[in-house]
Amino acid sequence: MAIINLNVNGKKHRLDLDETTPLLWVLRDHLDLVGTKYGCGVAACGACTVHINGVATRSCVLPVGQLEGKKITTIEGLSESGDHPVQQAWIEHDVPQCGYCQAGQIMSAVSLLNKNKKPTDAEIDEAMQGNLCRCGTYVRIRAAIKSAAEKM
Repeated sequence: MAIINLNVNGKKHRLDLDETTPLLWVLRDHLDLVGTKYGCGVAACGACTVHINGVATRSCVLPVGQLEGKKITTIEGLSESGDHPVQQAWIEHDVPQCGYCQAGQIMSAVSLLNKNKKPTDAEIDEAMQGNLCRCGTYVRIRAAIKSAAEKM
């Protein structure tokens, strides 16, 4: 066990944890931030995507001991009222069906748009390829990302 200092969604947290605990479980079990989902546990599905210093990162395999001094943003920290352009585009394009993967999808999309203001279809597909959607809403996801890009 070790004292870990985390900056999550702009708030400082001091936690006594095993340094090897995956960030996903710290978020869900210790900080009650349950928007980040467990999907596969091996960083293959993208449901657990958060931002570490603005970069989309899979939280299910990331040891919390590596995160001191880094800025962690979860879906809950993306915007206080759900009015981020990507979140709004998701609603406008009726992207979610079951919704399970959507937090990870949104976090990956935001990371893409922060780096690339006008991505092509190929660039969107490449950036989103690690996020699996069991419902197959990929066409709507791409449309929502393009729509959000116009508003950002």
